[in-house]
Amino acid sequence: MPHYHKSGSIPSKRHIQFRKPDGGLYAEQLVSTEGFSDLYSLVYHCYPPTLVSSIDEPYEITPKIAVEKNLQSRSFLGFNIEPENDYLKSRVPVLVNNDVHISFSAPRNSMKDYFFKNSGADEVIFVHKGEGTLQTMYGKLDFAYGDHLVIPRGIIYKIEFKTQDNRLFIIESFSPVRFPKRYLNRAGQLLEHAPFCERDIRKPSDLETHDEKGDFKILIKRDGMIYPYHYASHPFDLVGWDGYHYPYALSIHDFEPITGRIHQPPPVHQTFETPNFVMCAFVPRLYDYHPLSIPTPYNHSNVDSDEVLYYVEGEFMSRKHVEKGMITLHPIGIPHGPHPGAVEKSIGQKETNELAVMVDTFKPLKITEQAMGIEDKDYFRSWLSE
Repeated sequence: MPHYHKSGSIPSKRHIQFRKPDGGLYAEQLVSTEGFSDLYSLVYHCYPPTLVSSIDEPYEITPKIAVEKNLQSRSFLGFNIEPENDYLKSRVPVLVNNDVHISFSAPRNSMKDYFFKNSGADEVIFVHKGEGTLQTMYGKLDFAYGDHLVIPRGIIYKIEFKTQDNRLFIIESFSPVRFPKRYLNRAGQLLEHAPFCERDIRKPSDLETHDEKGDFKILIKRDGMIYPYHYASHPFDLVGWDGYHYPYALSIHDFEPITGRIHQPPPVHQTFETPNFVMCAFVPRLYDYHPLSIPTPYNHSNVDSDEVLYYVEGEFMSRKHVEKGMITLHPIGIPHGPHPGAVEKSIGQKETNELAVMVDTFKPLKITEQAMGIEDKDYFRSWLSE
């Protein structure tokens, strides 16, 4: 979970008069989760955040499913999706269930004429290629290769890219995304054994107050639909805010690996958790140092999870024919493990430079029609000896 943060001007107490220089009142808004029972922020607008001037016809973007029930190990080549000018249109869902949607995205252009709000899901956007700025009413977050941008549901944002060559790996979670409980003490502070700490978490800065009226289009996503709302005031009109509910960034390059004398299991690589899935980061690290250690992962049959691994960079000791932007799907109960020759080849190796993001879901994933168009259809045979 993020920690308490404040920015700009706020009154001395909650829910009291906070006046503008001209004597008018700023509009206080509580942005809360689980009703009034969990994380929240209090934000102060130049204008009430309720000034809806019109609503266009909503349209459906529900993923079309090609494989409803899957029990086959699969691989998909994410860099094979075609770049798209528009940010929202560039988002291609590939693996989905009722808990999480996993998408590729290759947007060329910044978001110029609209803002976006995911009203139904927290988003984790992993930046594989590109750099730019995430703009929100809470301030700005500059991002670059390797960043996880964590955007809690309900936050209106706009992305400005510095280049046209951008590749994103996007996780939409229909339950809150948080840090693993075992990393936290009772006060919510990250403990000494956690692989990252508060110094690694980048919070919004450079709060800009857009004291503007006009026509501001916000595309709101909920339940597989986009609702085009038009507001009469700029959504980034805050003069100040404080609380715990805000976007933040965590770079995979700031994740400090946990190593041991023998092979360490994936939970030591964990970054985030939800009630329905976990995320991990595999980063460059020293191999195991027991004199008889085998650095490659052992064969594994996960009887409770679908495993998705997104390959970012480097050589992978357990896999052949790995490409940047590729993901593998190993379904519940089907064994997977190192490719032929990988075990012997790994013995005696001192370190790895691999970089990857993993998502383990507790319910089976469905495969979309778009995913079938970028599938390596022979992947399930890749453990046969050549």
